[in-house]
Amino acid sequence: QVQLVESGGGLVQTGGSLRLSCAASGRTFSNYAMGWFRQAPGKEREFVARISRSGVTTYYADSGKGRFTISRDNAKNTVFLQMNSLKPEDTALYYCAANRDTWLVTTPTRYDYWGQGTQVTVSS
Repeated sequence: QVQLVESGGGLVQTGGSLRLSCAASGRTFSNYAMGWFRQAPGKEREFVARISRSGVTTYYADSGKGRFTISRDNAKNTVFLQMNSLKPEDTALYYCAANRDTWLVTTPTRYDYWGQGTQVTVSS
């Protein structure tokens, strides 16, 4: 079991920035690739970003390329999502998730463990 707790969400104006954190506990954090997903009301959960176990490889959905940066600190069992130039369409509940696959996975059903989410609201 891996327990995940997100934090760092909030209300921000268009063009602002937020840094989300996800603290992990339980099994060895470095054994899992980590992903960020988001879900807006009435919409499906969508992939945002992924980082490999070592942190060397990252991958982003087109919606966040150039604006979002995913990183991790394996010594502190934490993964981050730095979000800059935020837009109203970024408003959603943001989740972090852990995945045991070693290849690129963006489908939510492939992720093994999930946090409860942190709300991000971007006002226009």
